[in-house]
Amino acid sequence: MFDTDEYELKMTGALEHLESELNKIRTGRAHPSMLDGIKVEAYGVETPLNQVANITAPEAQLLQITPFDPSNIQKIAAAIRNDPSLGLNPSDDGRVVRIPIPALTEERRKQLVKQASEKVEEARIAMRNIRQDGLKDAKAKKEAKELSEDELKMVEKEFDRLMSEHQGKIEDAFKAKEKDILTI
Repeated sequence: MFDTDEYELKMTGALEHLESELNKIRTGRAHPSMLDGIKVEAYGVETPLNQVANITAPEAQLLQITPFDPSNIQKIAAAIRNDPSLGLNPSDDGRVVRIPIPALTEERRKQLVKQASEKVEEARIAMRNIRQDGLKDAKAKKEAKELSEDELKMVEKEFDRLMSEHQGKIEDAFKAKEKDILTI
């Protein structure tokens, strides 16, 4: 019999990747995961920001970054300032970096929804590729006489079920993010 568990794990991984990508899209409210993609030049190596500093959101419109080593404070501020996709302007007082999160304009909200829908489309493409790989493997096993025609049909139905289940989850994640972005 053909085992679809490996492909289901890949689909779940693609869904988790989508959720982490959607978390990086800002919504007008401060959230520490907005800075997940930031890397800081610390001790001569590119290091993720959350490994060199503590990130908190003390207010709805403010992020506060407290570096573990105060000598990295300028590098942290520069790394955030140099990421054009965020459009944030951090300030530091020598001990902490404060990042005011500006309110989103209607135009910017629409851009962010479009950006989120692009991430969703990437996830859908990944899902289709995983399904195609699985079906190709199943057909190869049928050609090698390891699977019967009926078993191949059952595998195809199982892939269809997995696809519709994961597509629903992708749609739910997108709708939640869209609502979050458009809520003022």
